[in-house]
This record gives sequence, C-alpha cells and structure tokens, in this order.
Amino acid sequence: MATQTVSTAKDAPAPRTGDRTAGTTDLPGGVRGADQPAADRGRTSIADLVVVKVAGIAAREIPGVYDMGGGLSRTIGAVRDRVPGGRPNVGRGVKVEVGERQTAVDLDLVVEYGVSITDVSRDVRENVISAVERVTGLEVVEVNITVNDVRLPDDEEPSASAEARVA
Repeated sequence: MATQTVSTAKDAPAPRTGDRTAGTTDLPGGVRGADQPAADRGRTSIADLVVVKVAGIAAREIPGVYDMGGGLSRTIGAVRDRVPGGRPNVGRGVKVEVGERQTAVDLDLVVEYGVSITDVSRDVRENVISAVERVTGLEVVEVNITVNDVRLPDDEEPSASAEARVA
C-alpha cells in the first residue's frame, strides 16, 4: 500500500509555480485559495434591508428633507413612533434593487416649503450614492427621487396636536 505525504514549509521549500516536488500531492480544489489573502476568500452578500437603511439615513441628513414616504406610510409611521419602545423606521420611503455588484434606489420625499426641489434632490442623490457605495461597496447605478409632498410652515405637527388633547 503506497502512501502520499504532503510536505510542509518546515520539511521542504515551497515549490515554484510549475514545479512538482517529489513527495507532494496536489489537492484539487481544496487549497486553491490557500495562497490568497484571507480577505479574498469567500463571498459577501448584502441584504436589501442594509441598503435601504443606509440610503434612508443618508437622505434624511440633507437639509430641506422633512420626511420620507407616501401619505399612508407616513401616517402609519407616526402611529408606530408613538408606541412605547417603537423606533423610527429609517427605511420608510426607500425601495431598492440589489444585485451582486450594483444597486438602484428609489426614494419618496417630503420637502420643506421654500427650498429648491432640484437642489435638494441633487444633494440627496449625491449623499445617498456616496454613503451606499462607501458602506456597502456596491455601485449605485441610479437614484430615482419622487417628491410626494411639501411641508408648509403652518402645518401642525401630529405629536403637537396629540399633546394638546391630553391634559
């Protein structure tokens, strides 16, 4: 019965590319990446929710963005925010499509009255692209923005009216 031995670094010098050293065995597939840096071995998958959260936070950082989401989603979000222990939904008003290397983002915004919608849209687009690409490493192919509403200065805050009713 013949046995094969695998030489180690202390037993023999490492073979050069193309060399076969006597007493070594090539292991198919198993050690293919062993000579690669650890960071290059394996695969990273990024969930859609991660991109949604990063894009939502980046969009809200821009002055002039009052809120995000359509009317119904904002109403439901306001109720959720009042529930004890509830957290604000940073993904409200954000939809994404995520591939292996690219992503596309759709945003629904409410802007404050008096700001330039084109300037706010440009700033949001730049910030979202920068944040998503920096955090996830995905290429952002497009950021589509829909402005659903404008917050007027005399609009009441929903929480202010609720506090006034409770005495």
